[in-house]
Amino acid sequence: MFFKWGLMLVFMSFLWVGFGLNFLSDFKVFLVEYFLINLFNYEIKMFLLFDWMSLIFVGIVMFISGMVILYSYDYMYSEYTKNYFCYGVLLFVASMVMMIVSPNLMMILLGWDGLGLISYCLVIYYQNSKSDSAGMITVLSNRVGDVMILLSMVMLLQFGNLDFYTYKEVYLLGGLMILVAGLTSSAQIPFSAWLPAAMAAPTPVSSLVHSSTLVTAGVYLLIRFNLLFLIDFYSKFLLFLALLTMLMSGLGAIVEMDLKKIIALSTLSQLGLMMLILSMGAWDMSFFHLLTHAMFKAMLFLCAGCMIHMSLGNQDIRYMGVFYKAKPLVSFLFGLANMALFGLPFLSGFFSKDMVLEYIYEMEGNFIILLLVIFSTICTCVYSFRVLYYTVWKGISMVPSNNFPWSFWMEGPIALMGGLVIFMGFFMSWSFPFFEVVELQTHVKLINLLIIIMGCWVFFLKYFGKLLLMNFGLINDFFSSMWFLSKITSGCFIKSMIYGNFFLSNDNSWLEEMGPQGVFKLNLSLGKMMQWFQDNEFKNYIFFLIVVSFYLY
Repeated sequence: MFFKWGLMLVFMSFLWVGFGLNFLSDFKVFLVEYFLINLFNYEIKMFLLFDWMSLIFVGIVMFISGMVILYSYDYMYSEYTKNYFCYGVLLFVASMVMMIVSPNLMMILLGWDGLGLISYCLVIYYQNSKSDSAGMITVLSNRVGDVMILLSMVMLLQFGNLDFYTYKEVYLLGGLMILVAGLTSSAQIPFSAWLPAAMAAPTPVSSLVHSSTLVTAGVYLLIRFNLLFLIDFYSKFLLFLALLTMLMSGLGAIVEMDLKKIIALSTLSQLGLMMLILSMGAWDMSFFHLLTHAMFKAMLFLCAGCMIHMSLGNQDIRYMGVFYKAKPLVSFLFGLANMALFGLPFLSGFFSKDMVLEYIYEMEGNFIILLLVIFSTICTCVYSFRVLYYTVWKGISMVPSNNFPWSFWMEGPIALMGGLVIFMGFFMSWSFPFFEVVELQTHVKLINLLIIIMGCWVFFLKYFGKLLLMNFGLINDFFSSMWFLSKITSGCFIKSMIYGNFFLSNDNSWLEEMGPQGVFKLNLSLGKMMQWFQDNEFKNYIFFLIVVSFYLY
């Protein structure tokens, strides 16, 4: 089952990418329209949009999904419900494809809902309390995006059409809802808490979620709605949140010890970079970085899955040391993916990330923003070297190096993706004909290389020198908890649930007696007193006359 679906997805991915490059050569667009039903004088139709962007992105998603399914054959071999896992991954990919090729908000909502629901089913796969809570955080955070898309649909429905390409000015009215929906899916501040929590899922699912499906759906949605950022408010709002997300995730990854959480925070940092360049209007560069990032991030997660698999489920990087002795090929590919992450020249990450940073340098903007972008990029270099230092060179190995033999189905897909990580950026940079030529002076052009050198320097100062940066408990807690974001965003709701039993018991006891029941009993006693007076009315009048006569005379 895994072989059949994995190989079919890989074969289909080459077809989709080939058609996408063909469409890109002369910018062809196919729009498929299928009539479903006429309801109350409103025609409900299904639309499919095939242009170069949707075709290439679907091809990348299918290729990564095929690699993940082939990888999962060995990784999930001992699981009893592995077929359920495979069907879940296939439904996940189908929902993402529906969301990509839909130019209609109703179809986008169907794909979006499918992503949220199936991600919940995959996150709770291991059926423990940690997975259950992580799945609930994931699905509830993404429900916010569903509500925002529904509200934007209501605003478009009054004009009689849900196609966002039809009214290029009308849908700007609902732009805030679309923007919030993109922020929830891509886990930007203040919706970042669910992304590290989703690491409770199996590692192949994490690879798929963090590379090309759920977290990239928000970026892709905003790329399709790129006209929103012609409005100054939306562009500045997104730029501010993306910059904060880059800074928060970069500093958090430097102090974190959980391997999957470090890679999740690196995903958050790169998503912030995509959102940042998108807010500046360069949607094509954002899409280019989205494609290259999908490939090396999926490869990074699959390598991490090999390490966790060999460490018998341990995810602490301090106990994964000298991994190169056990798996030299995986160690090499893990280092290759990390180098692509921080933009080492001539790897795929370099072609997109270098172009994005140079475009930011060329923009006339706030100097503080430029400094924060450079600092966040240095953080990327530091935590990449830090992960390599602990897992490949220094740490303590808990498992003998000959404990696990070579596995073709786990290491073969990683090696194939490693080849694409080396050559993909080069070929795609030549295939996309519409990038702007960035002209910079020589000393500005060398800033990106200087960032890598600065990252190496800070890393060596911290681990081989006497730099005590971020070695304090409170600072570690602050950065590793993502600036206490989960407690800030969900703490009030959790505390209200904790105190709910207290309020319920009070409401059923003395509050009930002093409140509604007390008023009822008081009214009852007063009513009985008035009834007694009315029953003895003649006696009361005689008694009243006698008392008054004695008082007067």
